[in-house]
Amino acid sequence: MSLIKFNNGGNNKSLNTGFNDIFESVFNDSFLSDRMISRVPAVNICETQDHYMIEMAAPGLQKEDFNIKLDRNLLTVSVEQKKEHTEQHKQYNKREFTYSSFVRSFALPDTADDAQIEAHYTDGMLNIHVAKKDEAKQIVRQIEIK
Repeated sequence: MSLIKFNNGGNNKSLNTGFNDIFESVFNDSFLSDRMISRVPAVNICETQDHYMIEMAAPGLQKEDFNIKLDRNLLTVSVEQKKEHTEQHKQYNKREFTYSSFVRSFALPDTADDAQIEAHYTDGMLNIHVAKKDEAKQIVRQIEIK
């Protein structure tokens, strides 16, 4: 049995280049990378004096694609989108299927008024406004100094 020393920084760069090319082609393949990337939209959550606001960036969708459900204090936003595109040419048939879905859930605080939730979708942004209960609204008043 003989040991062969592998010199990482030496003159054997052609072997390293070959391995790197193989790994680059496998891991940078658009087919794999498209399926490995999480497709959950980014969300901003803010609070004002009167309500909570959830902003979700979801371009390319229609308002009919969204399903918003409230179960106790858990607000769930989900999308399931299926598309099929078919083209027929001279001697071959090409079909492309696209399926995408995501689910985001938000636990609403006890101060949220679940009877007053509104959602609007415009220009790729889903905006959900959740009103606060009256007792949870911050009262601002001037304090007199005596």
